[in-house]
Order: sequence, then C-alpha cells, then structure tokens
Amino acid sequence: MTQDIFLYGILCHPPLLQLVLGRSVAGEMAHLPGWRAVLGQGHHSPALVVAPLAQVQGTVLRGLTPSEQDRLDFFAACLGLKRVEREVVTDRGAIRTQLFCPVAEGKGPAAQWSLTDWAKQHGAEMTAAAADMLRLIGEVPATAINARLNLMLVRAGGRVRAMHDACPATVRRQVVPGDIVIDRFQQPYAHFFAVEEYDLRFRRFDGSLSPPVNRATFISGDAVTVLPYDARRDHVLLVEQFRAAPFARGDQNPWSLEAIAGRIDAGESAEDCARREAQEEAGLTLQTLLPIANYYPSPGAKTEFLYSFLALTDLPEGVQGVFGMGEEAEDIRGHLIPFARMMQLVSSGEIANGPLVLTALWLQRERPRLRAEAGAQGL
Repeated sequence: MTQDIFLYGILCHPPLLQLVLGRSVAGEMAHLPGWRAVLGQGHHSPALVVAPLAQVQGTVLRGLTPSEQDRLDFFAACLGLKRVEREVVTDRGAIRTQLFCPVAEGKGPAAQWSLTDWAKQHGAEMTAAAADMLRLIGEVPATAINARLNLMLVRAGGRVRAMHDACPATVRRQVVPGDIVIDRFQQPYAHFFAVEEYDLRFRRFDGSLSPPVNRATFISGDAVTVLPYDARRDHVLLVEQFRAAPFARGDQNPWSLEAIAGRIDAGESAEDCARREAQEEAGLTLQTLLPIANYYPSPGAKTEFLYSFLALTDLPEGVQGVFGMGEEAEDIRGHLIPFARMMQLVSSGEIANGPLVLTALWLQRERPRLRAEAGAQGL
C-alpha cells in the first residue's frame, strides 16, 4: 500500500528528486503549519523547529510504486532522516501524511534554510552523491553511508568538477557513448577512503571492445596543494608531517616535506580550500594564488585530482611553527627556507613528494619574472 508523502527541503530540488525516483513527478502544493525549516547539522538537509506562526512549503506525492518508495526511504536514511507522520494543508484541506525529517526540539535560534541558496551551493554535489548512494542499495546499509556522508559529498564534488573542467582531446581519443561498458560494480571497502571495483569493457584502438577486465580504484577525493613564496626575500614555506603511505611502503623516514595540502570539502572551491588549509597548517592568510597545474598524480589506481597553486605571500622570519588540526591528529611543522635550499632538497631526494617537485620546477621557471615583478634585487 502506498502512502502520501510530504516532501520539503532538498527533496524539492527537481534534479535530485528525479534521480532518486527514476522519473520526474508532479505533486500537490502543500505546507506544514507550525514549523520552520532551519539549517541542519552539516547543512545537508534542513531541520524543523517549532514556530507557531510559520509554515514549511512543500509538495505531497501520491501513487509512488513500492520500488520508488524503497529508493526514497533508502536515500532519506542515508541522510539520517526518518519518516514521521504530520498533518499538512493543501488546497483541498488538511490531510495526514508522512514526511522525512530530523526534528529539532524547541525554538532555539537557527538560520533560515533556503532551497534556492542550498541548490546553488550544494545541489549538484548532492545529486551526484545520490547517484553513488543509490547504486549501493542492497550492498551497503544506509547507516554505513550516513556515517561517511561528508566523504561521499567530497567525492561527488570531484564528479561535478570533472564534468565542468576543460577536457581537451587534440591527441588522445575523442570519447563517445558506448566506449566504456560497466558489467559489474562493487564497493568492497569504504571508510575514510574507499575502494571501488569494476568489471568493464573499453573501446580499443582498433575500434572493438576489449574483453571484460577487472579494475579497482582508490577513492580519495579532489585536493589542493599550495606553496607559499615570498618573491622579495626569495623564501618558501614547506611543511613536514608523518605520512602513513611511506611508512607502509617501508620508507626509512616516513616524515615528508611537502607543500601545504588538503582535501576540497563539499561546497568548497579549490581556491577557498587552499586558503583554509594554509590557515590550518601554517597559520597563514593567503592573498594572491597563482594556478600551476591541475592533474591526476597517479591515474592508474587513484581518483584523486590535484589543483596546485603558488601563493605570493609575505614570509618574515618567525612565521614558521607547529600547526595542524588536533581533532584530526595533525602534527605539522613549518620550514622557512631559501628557494635555492629547496632546489637542493629536490636534487638530493629529501623532497620526494610529487606535487612539491612539480611546483618547485614551475617556480624555478617562473621565479625571474615573479622576482622582477616584486622589485627584488638579484636573482
């Protein structure tokens, strides 16, 4: 038996609802009296607070199939929402219906939630994340997806950027529909990172499809690197921290010299991420960011895509220190060193971090121009 469902908040975003249900639907306009939609935890979905003179606008859906209700219930559970029964008002009068919500108690102050504002900042990412969630129905519990919702939104942000980034194909093949056929998908591991496994076929250079091949990818989200550079003093600021990957490889010294780096959070631009990470990892407030390159550091196995920047920054003596987010167990030491010393470390192999090597070589090429523009004396 199907039930009437009152939708409000992000479920009223047409592209998202269409993806969740698998078709476009038209509901009946309605409102929930005595409540107000406010920014919820994580800003993924609005919470409801008691507000006797307010009302929440939405729509009532009728006649959903059992399969559509299952998909809607699964997606709502991924967001941490549960069904409750409430009375809503339509043009035909008041009716009892079901709705999904985390109901916040009391009348505490909270910012008003706006679908227009949410859609502008988060709509595309949430819709992409919903597609990832829904293909896990029957394989992964919704509670497990909810536990790593922010990480899934980070991954979805990468999907959105990949769709909008420039994609030149002047030498490599032009991709057309049917060039990749996915026969099977599974997610054998998902925690802070995730592993996805595919059985797929791809278009070969002779025009035929390949035999089925198994490929696994390590999902870690898009990230930025940013190297602060003082063109007048000709100094750079490097950061040093323990890294698990060199440790697991058996590196004799798993403390790594790097540019400031971090994962791009959901709803965040690469530039905003660079500025945030510089504050967290080095206590720096960045101004001018110069883009260096956007690239896959290891496309054979990882989905990670990097946006690397140079930051023209004032770096006086004493700016270095120990920083990091304690709640993330970060212990990060800054090193203020001359440009020439950095290049010595690249040559000796003490700097063995790919993005920093790339950035150092870019700076080596652009340094005369940047120094001249800063009015520095001597190169």
